[in-house]
Amino acid sequence: MKYIAVGAIVIFFCFPIFWTIITSIKPLDLISKIPPVWQFKPTLEHYISIFVDKGILRSLWNSFSIATMSTLLSLIVGTPAAYAFSRFRLPGKEHLAFYFLTARMAPPISVILPLFLIFSSLGLLDTKLVLVIAYMTFNFSFVIWMMRGFFDEIPTALDEAAMVDGCTRFGAFLRVILPLTAPGLSASAIICFIFSWNEFLFSLILTSISAKTLPVAAAGFITDRMVLWGKLCAASVVIYLPVMVFGLLTRRYLIRGLTLGSIK
Repeated sequence: MKYIAVGAIVIFFCFPIFWTIITSIKPLDLISKIPPVWQFKPTLEHYISIFVDKGILRSLWNSFSIATMSTLLSLIVGTPAAYAFSRFRLPGKEHLAFYFLTARMAPPISVILPLFLIFSSLGLLDTKLVLVIAYMTFNFSFVIWMMRGFFDEIPTALDEAAMVDGCTRFGAFLRVILPLTAPGLSASAIICFIFSWNEFLFSLILTSISAKTLPVAAAGFITDRMVLWGKLCAASVVIYLPVMVFGLLTRRYLIRGLTLGSIK
């Protein structure tokens, strides 16, 4: 009985993905048929159209480069900060850590106007840098809280032993402690990348043409007259397919990272 229940839940949540894929390869004249047509000759016309006519490749590259840069910067800034919160006795560090967490808790709509005014005054609108900075403000707080838990699981005796052997504090962190948190770094990087890849609101408000990301480009297929379902579904598949493949390839590190320390 439990297997039937699990199977029903999996089918329920996977059906929208299945429907999107089917629609993306269905001929245009069959998409709106009621009842739905299940037997048809697959076509790639929608994929060819979005890549040739709509210039999705540029938005695809924008999404990849922005998500990669924001993820790397979030790890570079957040990981040492998490180590400091874990190892050092800082005055009011718990309040400071919670302050960083509030950046992740705040809804994006509440900060989009101040960010727009700041970046507009700096002349950074419609650039990749503006999205990298915006995504980093949300992701690095997540990295701090996640990586702090991993550093707390590692005994401080390892730091002390490394420093006795001649390492500096930074050397002990870089050569001894950081490699031990590789699963946590992998899990943090995967989640930060997915957050940045799928983000819509910041890209919609802070960019227009040059730095437009893939989710915003896909939204362009929803016009005031009609919804171009074939092209929209094809663009949707292009959006979530790389993340799905990336997640499947790195699922071992993701699971290890999210469960490390839960079992003694």
